[in-house]
Amino acid sequence: MQSDPNRGNLHKIVILNPKGGSGKTTLATNLASYFARRGPPPTLIDCDPLGYSMRWLDNRSSKRPKVYGIAAHDHCTESGKGVELHAWPGSRQMIVDLPAAIPENQLYYQTYDADSILIPVAPSEIDIYSAARFIANLLLVAQFDRRKRNLAIVANRTRKNTVSLRMLMRFLSSLEIPVVAQLRDSQVFVRAAAQGIGICDMPPHLVRNDLDALESVVTWLDNWKMRRFDAATSGITRRAPEAEVLTPMLAGHD
Repeated sequence: MQSDPNRGNLHKIVILNPKGGSGKTTLATNLASYFARRGPPPTLIDCDPLGYSMRWLDNRSSKRPKVYGIAAHDHCTESGKGVELHAWPGSRQMIVDLPAAIPENQLYYQTYDADSILIPVAPSEIDIYSAARFIANLLLVAQFDRRKRNLAIVANRTRKNTVSLRMLMRFLSSLEIPVVAQLRDSQVFVRAAAQGIGICDMPPHLVRNDLDALESVVTWLDNWKMRRFDAATSGITRRAPEAEVLTPMLAGHD
């Protein structure tokens, strides 16, 4: 999957982790809500066959700030490799929620032109093991170049002062990849998801700590142009495979 390499001000954000339950959709929908409040409406692309991001949009009130949605799971598979997806006109963020089971040979097509890549990782032994294998594949199979500085990790569903969190942070610190935030294991995310909103739409006194963490992610994302400039001046280029074009009007929600 790719987007127009001359897309200008459009920020392509890819959220991925091969393990289910890592919090990809939670992160994607909360970022979509945040950017929607800030405006203009972002585009949320749901590549998961279970369609959780689109279900979230279905629950979203029309009175809330607009989020454009594209159901694209058919185009994020082996048969859909090389299909080009475009954000809705006017969007400045295109948030791609990838499915858990991504074939190794799909990694390059899903990540090569991303301006920012976020990997949510939960603090459990199996999640850490899965993340270690996945990041190794990303570096080797997808030929990911750390010099792009477009990859970051979000520690997800964390609880303070726990052995599992300490184990997770030791692992993450060894990767030399920035950990941009720690999101708590909090019911506010569950409540927000059920209403088709983000925690930024909830009463401030309920989400103060959680919103601070989310804003840390946004701060890193907002620096994407500087990171892209640094990569360009370092001589790093993006090699684009040939692709068909799929416009938003053919792809799903409006």
